[in-house]
Amino acid sequence: MRAEATVLAPIATVWQVLTDYDNLARFIPGLARSAVQARTANRVVVEQKGEARFLVFSYPIEVRLEVLESPTDSITSRAIEGNLKRMNGRYELRSAAGAIQLRYSGELEPGFDLPPIIGSLAVRTMVEEQFGAMVAEIERRAAMAR
Repeated sequence: MRAEATVLAPIATVWQVLTDYDNLARFIPGLARSAVQARTANRVVVEQKGEARFLVFSYPIEVRLEVLESPTDSITSRAIEGNLKRMNGRYELRSAAGAIQLRYSGELEPGFDLPPIIGSLAVRTMVEEQFGAMVAEIERRAAMAR
């Protein structure tokens, strides 16, 4: 999965939102809880709980992520525990003519069976909704700071 957006916000604001792990559940749809479990230098362990929903399907998600931060350049995460077969992602930030180009790429393989077309559509829909919510929160915080 891939998503990208150009946001009119200072890079510090973008970074602050992306790394606000304890508050992600406030603005990310489907995420009920997100909490930092451990932090050492640029490594963070984050526990998240929520649910994936698509049409009539609903599946609880519990995951512990290892997050590696390269301040203001990139954030890489991978599931180290939980009920997903695989989950990894990467945010990249690049300055672009007074704005920030935000790119996300990731893979998510649920630990439950769905027909392949429905499964990939469900994952794509969830990623788009969550990325859109992240961008909206960045823009909201940037507007408040102005």
